[in-house]
Amino acid sequence: MSQPLPSPTSTGHPDPGIDNAPPRRSKVTGGIAALACAACCALPLLIAAGVLTGAGAAILERTLLAVAVGLAALALGMWWLDRRRNARRAAAAGAGCGCGGAGCGC
Repeated sequence: MSQPLPSPTSTGHPDPGIDNAPPRRSKVTGGIAALACAACCALPLLIAAGVLTGAGAAILERTLLAVAVGLAALALGMWWLDRRRNARRAAAAGAGCGCGGAGCGC
């Protein structure tokens, strides 16, 4: 059986020092975005139940879609910034491989 390979860095070398898991704040924001999207999908049921009118649902749908897209973009941005910070910390600590003035190496 073959062993799974660690994920490569930009230089092609495995880097076990960088954690690619999204931070908790990004997970929470993404979860709220998914909840807003699910609420948008539930609007036809609320109209059928008589809880919302057609006009109210149209306004709520646009608002929920905008909120879901905004929160999803925010979650991705937080994840990207966290990865960038972790990569900088790892590079400053000398945990990763990189390219310097003399060439690439570990």
